[in-house]
Amino acid sequence: MAENETLECITEHERILQEIESTDTACVGPTLRSIYDDQPNAHKRFMEKLDARIRNHDREIEKMCNFHHQGFVDAITELLKVRADAEKLMGQVTDTNRRLQEAGREVIHTEEVIRCRIQQRNMATTVEKLQLCIPEFCLYYAALKTMEQLEKVYIPRVSQYRFCQIMAENLPRLREEIKEISMSDLKDFLESIRKHSDKVGETAMRQAQQHRTFNSAVAKQASMGHYTKPVYSLNGRTHTPNGQLMDDDTGDEEEADEEILTAQDLVDFSPVYRCLHIYTVLGDRETFENYYRKQRKKQARLVLQPQANMHETVEGYRKYFNQIVGFFVVEDHILHATRGLVTRAFTDELWNMALSKIIAVLRTHSSYCDDPDLVLELKNLIVIFADTLQGYGFPVNRLFDLLFEVRDQYNETLLKKWALVFREIFELDNYSPIPVDTEEEYKLVVSRFPFHDAEIEKQDFPKKLPMSQSVPQIYTQVKEFIYASLKFSESLHRSSTEIDDMLRKSTNLLLTRTLSSCLQNLIKKPHIGLTELVQIIINTTHLEQACRYLEEFITNITNVSPETVHTTRLYGLSTFKDARHAAEGEIYTKLNQKIDEFIQLADYEWGMAESDGRASGYLMDLINFLRSTFQVFTHLPGKVAQTACMSACKHLSTSLMQMLLDTELKQISMGAIQQFNLDVIQCELFASSEPVPGFQGDTLQLAFIDLRQLLDLFMVWDWSTYLADYGQPTSKYLRVNPATALALLEKMKDTSKKNNIFSQFRKNDRDKQKLIETVVKQLRSLVNGMSS
Repeated sequence: MAENETLECITEHERILQEIESTDTACVGPTLRSIYDDQPNAHKRFMEKLDARIRNHDREIEKMCNFHHQGFVDAITELLKVRADAEKLMGQVTDTNRRLQEAGREVIHTEEVIRCRIQQRNMATTVEKLQLCIPEFCLYYAALKTMEQLEKVYIPRVSQYRFCQIMAENLPRLREEIKEISMSDLKDFLESIRKHSDKVGETAMRQAQQHRTFNSAVAKQASMGHYTKPVYSLNGRTHTPNGQLMDDDTGDEEEADEEILTAQDLVDFSPVYRCLHIYTVLGDRETFENYYRKQRKKQARLVLQPQANMHETVEGYRKYFNQIVGFFVVEDHILHATRGLVTRAFTDELWNMALSKIIAVLRTHSSYCDDPDLVLELKNLIVIFADTLQGYGFPVNRLFDLLFEVRDQYNETLLKKWALVFREIFELDNYSPIPVDTEEEYKLVVSRFPFHDAEIEKQDFPKKLPMSQSVPQIYTQVKEFIYASLKFSESLHRSSTEIDDMLRKSTNLLLTRTLSSCLQNLIKKPHIGLTELVQIIINTTHLEQACRYLEEFITNITNVSPETVHTTRLYGLSTFKDARHAAEGEIYTKLNQKIDEFIQLADYEWGMAESDGRASGYLMDLINFLRSTFQVFTHLPGKVAQTACMSACKHLSTSLMQMLLDTELKQISMGAIQQFNLDVIQCELFASSEPVPGFQGDTLQLAFIDLRQLLDLFMVWDWSTYLADYGQPTSKYLRVNPATALALLEKMKDTSKKNNIFSQFRKNDRDKQKLIETVVKQLRSLVNGMSS
């Protein structure tokens, strides 16, 4: 027996040890308590068992450590070896960096070396060209000098000879022939530059565009502060603001070696130089200068004449700009290559005249553009045109001022384009909540529209988002509009704050004018019913909430804090409030129209002897319609649903009252009154069933109080009470107007005297007939008293 007890004890201790080893220490208390609650000295035997178990675990740990000890020692040894190599590598890297820095000092000034070599190359080219021209100039100069020496020195010495006299007579004619020949060459030159100005301008504008592309990063920095544009020259070099020279094409070596066409390549200027020199030597320089300037003014006027259909394609504008740029590039070259043939004052006069004409032409033709892409291309051309001419020293501030007018035109074309986009979105919308069946579909929607709703996120798939599909589409299109508007602001040399202000103002216009107009037109469309109007209200609520995300979107684009003093706020959210209010008003209107449609189906038999005992079919259909409609309204804000419900009940009550008092209705029987009363009871039951939550007490039932008191008065025939309490605030029939009661009472008389409702009173009780006549008289006196 003792052995069995001992065996059981040992087994129990084993179980307890296993439980201790596998149980959290916070829950081991009850296990230990069971040891002390057992047999006497059981805890001592347990402690021995525990010590044995601990020693066993210690041996296991020691074996494990011994097994892995050598690997640990080897790893430490390897790590120590790596440390030495790492220190050596660090030293090599430091030394390599030092030597690289020292070697780099020799090539730090590479850019200066390149610029110097470019200068040398350009100087060599210039010398080469001049050397080609020197013999021709020398011959002309020598010939003219010889003629002068003959006339003034040699011929006078031998003037007695006839051949000398003939020579003396022919010298002036020879001079005129030389002048005519040189003038003919000049005319050919003028014709040549007239033909080639388009190509010269195209080349100059391309160089300007390449320079901006290459220095885009620098241009962005410059646009934040003062804008300074390099000055372009005709020989493919660019004068920087500090007077240094650099090649326009400094990208790759291949591009640097590529030949760049310049004005000298396209136009031979030698006739101008030759003619100028001849007229100067012959003492008639002023005549030549006047002729040249007069001809160039004529050509300027021809260049500034636009084509009739220039606004239809971007190529029309491009050709127009190329010709103008080519003209002024040539004039700038003549200004710098000759001494006084044209002056800065002359070119400035030409430019001011041209600038006024250009601005007038662009203002007129851009107004014809209804394609935003074409307007944007026009803007880019104007920017390149302005940058190019500014590079040659011509002031272009008025052109950038014009761009603000063009920007307004661009925004107008954008607004027209997006009006069509919004209209199409609204036409294709199904005005139902967006169904999402999977997590991927949900993420797709919220990636396009900032929607957050904790309750909906908790729901299982499939589920529905409250807005319809037009909401994320409208939000996406507003962002697309902002991007499109931003495209025009690029390269205008404006600060980020100004660009931010432009974007916000144009976005406000999109919301308050374009989108607002589309929403208002949508709400008024005949096919938009009550369900659609409810969805539109929900949609506008979500769009209004998303306006702050649009502000953040603009802020991220322009990097201008919304807290900036002059930052324009997006007040476009008023658009959605206005649209929501319009939709709410349209709900009330359409609801009343539906009520009117049901009431038009009413077909009372006004002369019936007694009622059918049940409410009219048209009214039950109307109430069922109202119940189903107000169930849809549960998605609306509570105040809107309550207002709609109250408006419907009041309109129904008014319509029923008008039906009773219709002047075309001449006769009503008591049976008809009883039938009408059954219908009003159904209306009151509907009002008391709380079709829309949130009404307090019998607020909704009060919509029918006027009808109720009037019908009670006739059903009970309680005229004595009515007349006695009339005018008292505690009157049971306080809401019954005497005129209303009299009008209805008059309808209950039969003018034919055959079916008069009062005939039974005349037959049975003439005293009652007198009483009724007295009531009629008293009602009339009350009505007369009210009107007097």
